[in-house]
Amino acid sequence: MKQLTAIIIPALLTAHTLHAREKEAWSYSQCVEYAREHNIDLRKSLLSEKSAELSLEEAKAQWTPTLDFATGHAYANTPWGVGQGASPNAYNSSYSLSAGWTLYDGGVRTNTIKRGSLGAEQRRLETAQAMRTLETDILQVYINLLYNREAIGIYEEAEALSRAQAERGKALMESGRISRVDYSRLVSQHEQDLYESVNARASYSTRLMELKQILELGIDAGIEPDSVSWTDAEVLSALPDISDSYSLALDNDLVLKSYGLEREIAGLDTEIARAGAMPKISVNASAGTGYMAPASTSFGTALRRNLSETIGLTLSVPILDQKKTKTATAQARVREMDADLDTEKRRTQLSQLVEGSYIDTRAAQARFEASLRQLESAQLTSDLTNEQFSLGYVDAIELMSAHNDLTEARRSALQAKYMAMLGKKMIEYWRTATITL
Repeated sequence: MKQLTAIIIPALLTAHTLHAREKEAWSYSQCVEYAREHNIDLRKSLLSEKSAELSLEEAKAQWTPTLDFATGHAYANTPWGVGQGASPNAYNSSYSLSAGWTLYDGGVRTNTIKRGSLGAEQRRLETAQAMRTLETDILQVYINLLYNREAIGIYEEAEALSRAQAERGKALMESGRISRVDYSRLVSQHEQDLYESVNARASYSTRLMELKQILELGIDAGIEPDSVSWTDAEVLSALPDISDSYSLALDNDLVLKSYGLEREIAGLDTEIARAGAMPKISVNASAGTGYMAPASTSFGTALRRNLSETIGLTLSVPILDQKKTKTATAQARVREMDADLDTEKRRTQLSQLVEGSYIDTRAAQARFEASLRQLESAQLTSDLTNEQFSLGYVDAIELMSAHNDLTEARRSALQAKYMAMLGKKMIEYWRTATITL
């Protein structure tokens, strides 16, 4: 059994090592570029953009005339309704070519083309905004991954330290310098640290799964975030002016630009609706012929003799339309006002988002600065308490308290650091509409 265990454990460790080697470190920019090509929501947005372009082409085609060809064929049988010697069967066919073109429609075609052009531009803005949203989503997951990976190191060091303390406690207990209760407490502390270490790894795996989900990667994809480091000075550096950031956010925001286009589209809808009360002029032309059998002439001669051509001009003046034009105009005006409200709401939302980024970042910077001082004190206390425990001057409770305080101080400093950098990167996004990591 021992020999089997000796074989299996190294094999498992080797497999784990090989699996770890298969993982590829992806930078933030690599994740963004991959998502640009593979994210399904973004690809669907691109399809909507393509659909809008096709609608625009259809609107432009309304300036071209229509041309239709029609043919009809009929066979008749009258066995008792004809005279002697006449055929009871008859065949009729007709052929026609008709064309039409609208000379004047109150500006509907012109405004429809303008509307289609604005709609296509709006879809492009929505696609670009979807990409920006994707970048910020990746940023949050990526920074969480960096935090969780570094947190694993903290908990592993805490677990290694508490294991050493438990082993030291066992030796002290056997020599009669501490009680079995104190030794049990040290063992319990080690088990708790081991649990936290496992939990940290599980959190890292969950964040990694979220990144794979955004990137549309399969379960077998072996990726991990690339190493990114910031100095304490970078974390605590001063933030730019908030008013300036808000002004830049307004200038760069694609949602606001989309609402502006929506306002213009609603205005064109109003003009299109008003055109319902305008007269319409169209020109129509057609040419047709036919053939009947039995006949005394050939098929070609009959078609030539029966050829007829017409051309006409049609004027249509609406008088009563059951309030369709009036209702359509009022509804278009309501959409204009709705677009104005969306714009106002978005400006307020932007101000809250920018201000929230500043509040969160400043709070994280303050926590990081305080946690650095706390960490220095906790480290000193832990070192002294550990030394005193070895000499028998303090009990296990004081040792565990100092140990937990140090672990919490390290975790708090790490969390504050990454929260501050996330906030700073979001402020960078509001100011430049780009993110670098």
